[in-house]
Amino acid sequence: MLQTKPIILLDRDGVINQDSDAYVKSVDEWIPLPGSIKSIAALSKAGFQVFVVTNQSGIARGYYDEATLNAMHDKMKALVAKEGGSIAGIEYCPHGPDDNCSCRKPKSGMIEAIETQLGLSFETMPAIMVGDSLRDLQAGKARGCSPVLVLTGNGRETQYKAIDFHFEIYTDLAAFTISTLHKYL
Repeated sequence: MLQTKPIILLDRDGVINQDSDAYVKSVDEWIPLPGSIKSIAALSKAGFQVFVVTNQSGIARGYYDEATLNAMHDKMKALVAKEGGSIAGIEYCPHGPDDNCSCRKPKSGMIEAIETQLGLSFETMPAIMVGDSLRDLQAGKARGCSPVLVLTGNGRETQYKAIDFHFEIYTDLAAFTISTLHKYL
């Protein structure tokens, strides 16, 4: 019996593209990690809905504007489309860490927005939150998603933090994708 395919939620910086302590501030600085674009396309072509869930406090900090962020996301979507896949949606938090919003991970507002858009709850519909930081895992866990850590971006440091709930670990998005395709197809 085939299992219901989970919704796949991906953090962006450090999971899909290279991260930077100085922030990814332009389309030219948005550089996909090896295998990430093909991985998203493979998941999409296999019938998984893939969403991106990303904190983008660089907007609140004045490092770039929403038009630049949209251009980065257009580049990402175009690269995935070139591989025959698609991204079902992108949720981003433009706020800074002191803005006390409900969307900035580890809060789960962006994930709740996807649930509302889809008309379902990840507490009853399977979903996987893939990230490279503790806040990604916490946001997913708060909404009933299965948390997955990849060791790209901040993942190598995150794996050694005291985390009091179960999560799976993969070397990168490609390794997660191979495992997921084997499990659900």
